[in-house]
Amino acid sequence: MRAVRYHDHGGPEVLDVEDVSRPEPGADELLVRVGAAAVNPVDTYFREGSYPPGDLPWIPGSDVAGVVEATGAETDLEEGDRIVATGLGNDHQGTCAEYVAVPETFAATLPDAVSVETAAAGALVGVTAWQSLIAACDLSPGERALVHGGSGGVGHLAVQLAAATGADVTTTASPEYHDRLAEMGAETVLDYGRGDLEDAILEAGDPDAILDHRLDDYLGLDCRVAAFDGDIAAIGNTDLEATFPNVPAARGKALSVHHVSMFNTPDIGAVLGRLVRLYERGDVEPVVSRTYDLEAVAAAQEDVVTESYLGKLVVVP
Repeated sequence: MRAVRYHDHGGPEVLDVEDVSRPEPGADELLVRVGAAAVNPVDTYFREGSYPPGDLPWIPGSDVAGVVEATGAETDLEEGDRIVATGLGNDHQGTCAEYVAVPETFAATLPDAVSVETAAAGALVGVTAWQSLIAACDLSPGERALVHGGSGGVGHLAVQLAAATGADVTTTASPEYHDRLAEMGAETVLDYGRGDLEDAILEAGDPDAILDHRLDDYLGLDCRVAAFDGDIAAIGNTDLEATFPNVPAARGKALSVHHVSMFNTPDIGAVLGRLVRLYERGDVEPVVSRTYDLEAVAAAQEDVVTESYLGKLVVVP
């Protein structure tokens, strides 16, 4: 089969398309013919060596949607089933290939009404949004959510997921994305670069749940705008020590700060199963911004950290 691999850590130039042996599924695994995979910033961290994955050479990619080609002896899904999965590319070889072996617990059945591109786009980021707002923050109808970076992969699904719960949503984004985010269910959309951002958030209402993708930049603001006894879900930071001066502010409001990672989700398949029902009904719709073939995965990994777009970048082998 054809697969994108890297033999050394480094920039996008270390990625090559190679002919490799098709994997054999373990007893609890599914062999999936890849219909679509997604590109995430974490793929670049693994490639660069910031978070080294398994032993090199390595295939990048966390998300996959496709068809089961073969099954292990201890699986319930069957050959021919459509599935979506995430959580690969870390301890397990990734999804930027023609086939991938997937632990069944990482997978959920994919309804015919949901395309493989949509499903792959909404896998890792959908689980991350769910774990942040639903599992960690326990967002409830009538509460208010603040989503930083609403146009991003996680952000655009978090806005829709929060709206689907019946919460009022405030989000931040560049002005060119404001109309789209309002259509997705955001009640208030703010330019993250405005000088009075804190006042504008408070005018919209104290958020009970905050999803923050840059904790070292925004935790101080989060603490000042959050409602008493609120929750902050953090999915990204580059300087954890920068958050320490904000601990008294968080304590003063009895705030809970949750550090969330999709890779720590107790039951990935169960969360994906709930998400794809939302995708099937159209309550939440992952946006595919661009698609790439295997030969262009290096460009996709460059674009995912340097380009501005709404939604997700998807690989179609």
